[in-house]
Amino acid sequence: MNTDIENLFKDKVLGHPGGLFVLFFTEMWERFSFYGMRVLLVNFLTMAAVGYNPGWEWSAENAGALFGTYAMLLYITPILGGIIADKLTGYRWAVIIGAIVMTLGHAAMALETELSLYVGLALLVVGTGFFKPNITSIISEMYKGNEEKKDGAYTIFYMGVNAGAFFGMMLCGYLAEKIGWSYGFGLAGVFMLLGTLQFWFSGNLFGKIGAKPESSKVEVVEIDKDVEKQNPFTLLDKVLIVICSIIGLGYAINDPMSKIVEIDIFSAFQIGSLAGQYVVVLFGLFLFLILVIGRILRYTPVVRDRMFAFIIFAFFTVFFWLSFEQGASSLVLFARDNVDRALTGNSAIIYNIVNTLLTVIPLIIISYVLFLLWKKTFKKIPGSNIVLVICFLFMWVLVGWMIQRDFNTVAYDVTYQAIETKNVDEEGKETVTYQAISEQTIIQDGANVVDRKVSIAEPLTFQIGETVNIITKDNEESAFGYLDESRMQLAIANSEQLEKKDHRIIKAKVTEVKDNQVEITVSWFSILNSFFIIVFASLFSKWWESKYNPSAATKYALGLIIMAIGFGLLAWGANGVEGTMKVSMIWLILAYLFHTLGELCLSPVGLSYVSKLVPARMIALMFGMWYLAIAIGNKLAAVFGGQIENITKEYNLSTFFLIFTIVPAVAGVLVFLLNPVLKKLMHGVR
Repeated sequence: MNTDIENLFKDKVLGHPGGLFVLFFTEMWERFSFYGMRVLLVNFLTMAAVGYNPGWEWSAENAGALFGTYAMLLYITPILGGIIADKLTGYRWAVIIGAIVMTLGHAAMALETELSLYVGLALLVVGTGFFKPNITSIISEMYKGNEEKKDGAYTIFYMGVNAGAFFGMMLCGYLAEKIGWSYGFGLAGVFMLLGTLQFWFSGNLFGKIGAKPESSKVEVVEIDKDVEKQNPFTLLDKVLIVICSIIGLGYAINDPMSKIVEIDIFSAFQIGSLAGQYVVVLFGLFLFLILVIGRILRYTPVVRDRMFAFIIFAFFTVFFWLSFEQGASSLVLFARDNVDRALTGNSAIIYNIVNTLLTVIPLIIISYVLFLLWKKTFKKIPGSNIVLVICFLFMWVLVGWMIQRDFNTVAYDVTYQAIETKNVDEEGKETVTYQAISEQTIIQDGANVVDRKVSIAEPLTFQIGETVNIITKDNEESAFGYLDESRMQLAIANSEQLEKKDHRIIKAKVTEVKDNQVEITVSWFSILNSFFIIVFASLFSKWWESKYNPSAATKYALGLIIMAIGFGLLAWGANGVEGTMKVSMIWLILAYLFHTLGELCLSPVGLSYVSKLVPARMIALMFGMWYLAIAIGNKLAAVFGGQIENITKEYNLSTFFLIFTIVPAVAGVLVFLLNPVLKKLMHGVR
């Protein structure tokens, strides 16, 4: 094993073994596919079934329920995947198995059928379970005897995570929104496949590192078992673990099932207006508390206190991710339906220049890293390097096509006919609505038919006076897109399949050729998180290493409160927004900035305190608890995010964002007030 590690360190790239950068690119393509799919799912599920880019027209609540279960399980299966790798497959084979399964999952989702969607999500959950914990374990094994370089290695690896997320959300989102959903889902699968191949072909570089476990490891396991006898799992502990696991998995499956297909396996447990699944979950949480507190109380006082401190941190973690993960659900819908994403003239030119620099500069830097890796490792792993070159050539083509398309998109004013209807509400306020006239529209006698003017933007050339077919782009009649022949046939087919009488295809006449126009994709805003992490991560790292390094509780409080400020800005910006009104995109950009700053305060702290506060024999269990807290936060985020339509309808959009302003802010103040208590419980651990 030592020989393999020494050999790895002979071929260095930027001061680290070439194997680190093989793992860097493997993780980059996995994150590309993961975030590329993630940013599309809720948008696709809730998009109108008949329109410019038709989706499935689910409610936000149903889409949130399904996405929440998917996100929740993503943090549970890695616990099992790590155990399987330790006992059976080894880390490298676990990564390959996971990557293959995820590739099949993305391929299934590209088919866009209901069965393939569920199968695809299930495969992604299973594949992530194998992949996620084990690729980092390979890094840990690589740096045995070189611990002083491990922090730098993980920093480089983390950049690969963010680079993959950045390009995945940008390119998959762009393809999905501009061309079609299956292209976005399919692109995620293509890069997952290529990432799998480049890792597979790199085996010669690692030797026995991350290989199948040998029998000698059994002795280590036995030692751990002897140590664990100090606080063995009792029969009651094991029974509670089984019951809590069954309840958790049952809820994860039942929640979307009860909303989407109205099959509720917990309906018999309903109490009053409280749904049965929530009654069962509360009972499960009660049992879980008995399990955790019972085990902790059996430890020595110092160990017990430190573990209680860890539990408090895990508890507040739920509130952070409950709010932060709105970025995968409600903020996607907000960006689509309520943010003014159309830029024209100089604004469009500035955006195109900024977006080009934002995309091309990171791609040049990462391409240079590939060049260095090729020079050092091509003789040992030619296949892996060739696959990476294919990946990057494909990336450059996609980026070039995207930039060229945006620079050549032109805005056109078109006019169409609509039926104008005036209504007066109970307060005497007059509102005017317009129904676009399609070929299927029946015009009643006395209807007020008027001409309406809208803009469409396409990388195509139209002449003034030319008649074009247009259709709504989103769920409201606030934006329209041009229908070419294939899109028109799809709109007709979808409306007939859904037995809708109106195809919603509108005849319009081009009246004016305008300046260059860009409609920013919904997914573009999601890349801001990765961008801000790359920009500010080193600054925060230096802060933590300085004499001004705050306590763990203060970092938690800062993370929660700074993120709350981001939602407060959204609540302010959305104040008074009604119907098809749009808000400036600056509010959403600022929100993502504050959310990222909050993440940098809180997210890295949690995992480091697992190893600091928890005894070695309990680390595996407590890592499981930590990921369970994140899983619960993700599930709650999607459930609450799915209420954006209901809360906005009942109150307003500003009220929805105020919830995520107040909850984390209160949690942040509480954890700050607990600082003296936590310091005492931690017994000198910083």
